[in-house]
Amino acid sequence: MAAEKILLAAKQSEKLGAMDFCIVISAKGPTPRIFKKVLEAVDMLRAETSLKIGCSLGDLREDQAYELKEHGVWRYNHNLETCRSYFPSICTTHTYDDRLRTAELVKKAGMHLCSGGILGMGESPRQRLELAFELKELGPSWVPINFLNPRPGTPFEKLQAIQPFEAVRTIAIFRLILPDKILMTAGGREVTLRDLQSMGLIAGANAMILGNYLTTPGRSPEEDLRMLSDLEMPVRKDVN
Repeated sequence: MAAEKILLAAKQSEKLGAMDFCIVISAKGPTPRIFKKVLEAVDMLRAETSLKIGCSLGDLREDQAYELKEHGVWRYNHNLETCRSYFPSICTTHTYDDRLRTAELVKKAGMHLCSGGILGMGESPRQRLELAFELKELGPSWVPINFLNPRPGTPFEKLQAIQPFEAVRTIAIFRLILPDKILMTAGGREVTLRDLQSMGLIAGANAMILGNYLTTPGRSPEEDLRMLSDLEMPVRKDVN
């Protein structure tokens, strides 16, 4: 995406009350050319906005992690995706330990770690619990809870989305297991929770990812902000 478009999107997010802005690529890890462009975008956004800047770039080398920190990236997203026992069923390009390695590297470099997973990929309820306890051991600051949105043409296209009340119960269980973490309802929440979006927050989520995702559209930020207003849940401004 052109730098001007990134800046426009960031300023729109800031105007709507977003706390931070995450730069995301879809790749196993950043190439030198992409990494340079990401750093340029981070510098631009820090100069032109008051937003905290996060990144989600896939696997990192140690020098890349420290360079992101030096440029002011405060948070890095690297999801475990699913529990260790189910991981080989959904991914063959790398291992669960590969994902752990980058997650630990992010913490070592001094960035906040954002790490969660995707629910509804065919795992059992017990394996969802395994993921929650593995996240507890990993110790991220933020835990995004994504729900599979089965897409045509993918290996998961015939899977059924998790039922709304099951999703709400799962959020509540994650809150019990991760009492001190910021739980974010994230990708697929509109498709899975449907009219129970607000119940996801009441059940234990205390943050949301707003806007569109990599390949699917989300709800408009205005709808989410109206929901927060109806719930009398103010948007926090002082996260360090």
